[in-house]
Amino acid sequence: MPAPPLVERLLALTRTAATIYAINAAALLVCLILLALVRSQPVVLQREQMSLTSLIAGFRFVFAIRMILGTITLDLFAVLLGGATALLPVYAKDILHAGPSALGLLQAALPVGSLVSAAILAHRPPMQRAGRALLWSVAAFGVATISFGISKWFWFSWLMLFTCGAVDNVSVVIRHTLVQLLTPDEKRGRVSAVNSLFIGTSNELGGFESGFVAHLFGPVFSVVSGGVGTILVVITVAWVWPEIRKYGRLGT
Repeated sequence: MPAPPLVERLLALTRTAATIYAINAAALLVCLILLALVRSQPVVLQREQMSLTSLIAGFRFVFAIRMILGTITLDLFAVLLGGATALLPVYAKDILHAGPSALGLLQAALPVGSLVSAAILAHRPPMQRAGRALLWSVAAFGVATISFGISKWFWFSWLMLFTCGAVDNVSVVIRHTLVQLLTPDEKRGRVSAVNSLFIGTSNELGGFESGFVAHLFGPVFSVVSGGVGTILVVITVAWVWPEIRKYGRLGT
């Protein structure tokens, strides 16, 4: 179904490239101002000589600390299997029978959900059962992905993508916080780089996986099977790394 006339008129205001770039520039400026307001506490560390051993220290630390390895593994495979965004153009055209404007709304649903979730988390105290919240948020991501895959109603599909973005932000906040808290100062940069490498790679591979499976079995099977796989990953991680589901207050 096409987007309502009101939505069409609102979208028409931002269809020019200049307007979109101006919005992006304004958002970036706000981000830079907020970062500049953050108070830093610089810590003087002894400089470590650059060597192959120091470069791979981040990988060694990740594989040595089970909590970090488990959370990265959970997010990596969840993104790899549950990435439905690569197939949004197919869904908008062939399944939901919507136009280009509706495709834009679908693509905006995830970041809008993440923004709302971030605003809520920023005004709440630290999670008391962060491990369970992490597992449940990724499981909810899988359920919402399955629901989006079988939906043929545009606004329900949009709501499921919004939900994906919201719960994904919860898992991202928990994972990044745990990586920062469990890593010593002298290794934090390298461990964060390893974390970003794994997640960035899984995003690209997830798009390839979704497209390849859709080519073989169709887009609906690709999205639904990815959501089912995400739930199976949550169950596996909760069994292999029980310390994740037992982790308590975030920030301790």
